[in-house]
Amino acid sequence: MSNVTKEQWIEMFREIGLADEDMSRWHRLFEARHPDGHESFLKWLGLDAKSIQNIRKA
Repeated sequence: MSNVTKEQWIEMFREIGLADEDMSRWHRLFEARHPDGHESFLKWLGLDAKSIQNIRKA
């Protein structure tokens, strides 16, 4: 079984009407409320350490 890719996740967000700013707010909220879970989620998406670091700083 393979994980969902970052691109597939973004596609699903767009399909439900989320804009880039909505997705950014979602990530900021996820990071603020559940930093460990957010990091685990980003790893589950298959992102490398540098990408994870950049996303978590945004």
